[in-house]
Amino acid sequence: MSAEKQQLILASASPRRLDLLKQIHITPDQILPADIDETPLKGERPDALALRLSQGKARAIYQSLDADQHTNTYILAADTVVAQGQKEMGKPKDAHEARKFLKTMSGKRHVVLGGITIISPDGRESSRVVKTAVKFKILTNDEIETYIASNEWDGKAGGYAVQGLASAFVKSIQGSYTNIVGLSLYETRNMLIGLGYEG
Repeated sequence: MSAEKQQLILASASPRRLDLLKQIHITPDQILPADIDETPLKGERPDALALRLSQGKARAIYQSLDADQHTNTYILAADTVVAQGQKEMGKPKDAHEARKFLKTMSGKRHVVLGGITIISPDGRESSRVVKTAVKFKILTNDEIETYIASNEWDGKAGGYAVQGLASAFVKSIQGSYTNIVGLSLYETRNMLIGLGYEG
């Protein structure tokens, strides 16, 4: 094994993912968001979309590295997809779409699908999709409008952030809480260890 210090690249601009990693004392050496087309394919299932996007981001960064960087660099990419049944709810385009998402989830169960892909220095790839079921309380129009006015929905899959004001909407969670925030720490840590990361 090379004596060079292992490097970790986080292929995401999400401050939430960075904060989560820091909770378990993992600090990426570089943050390199991957710019890929995130448009769902026709008929693509939400879990397949989460997996494909995390793989696409990791591979895009891996291919952009110089050959000498491959000797000690791990790449971590993730993507979050929120879905109800087979209907995917991405990042709302505007307040109108965010409102529609909240009304759809009101009083019902939805799933948060977290795709995680890690590529090791020798090119081995490990991928998982972590599924968390979330049930919202029945939301009043006032609650929805107050949330829309907060702008907290902007840039969030499904139009909400569980660690913010929307935490009051959550009646129950089945599965990983950190997956809803943006990255399942349990799975991520185990995957990194499985690929030989010691950082």
